[in-house]
Amino acid sequence: MPEAAPKRVLIVDDEMDMRIFMKTLFETSGWQPVVTRDGAQGLAQAQQSPPDLIVLDVMMPGEGGALMYRAVKRDARLAKVPVIMLSAVKPEVFHHYLKMLNARSQAPIPPPDAYMEKPPETDALLDLANRLVTS
Repeated sequence: MPEAAPKRVLIVDDEMDMRIFMKTLFETSGWQPVVTRDGAQGLAQAQQSPPDLIVLDVMMPGEGGALMYRAVKRDARLAKVPVIMLSAVKPEVFHHYLKMLNARSQAPIPPPDAYMEKPPETDALLDLANRLVTS
């Protein structure tokens, strides 16, 4: 029986230290990480080759994580890809921001599959990633 291909995770974060940390964490855990540094690059990469999971920073310059998240959920090919939002911002603040984005929208976007505060605890992040991709 052929070995299953590694699960692909798209990591989108503007902080180089976080990109290196998460790339190493996922790589050493059998995942195939793809890393980008902003929402525009992340969205382009996801559209080019849809991943099994997206780990997305909320606060980034330019096209931030919330705007990329909205674009992912509105893209028919990507809408079902699980997303873990990762940020130093408290979950309540992010959910309030999402509520404000939805208030002006004809097509509200759902909350992310998961939200974790930075810095993430490694085992918790991997457990969550594995649960989201296998569920």
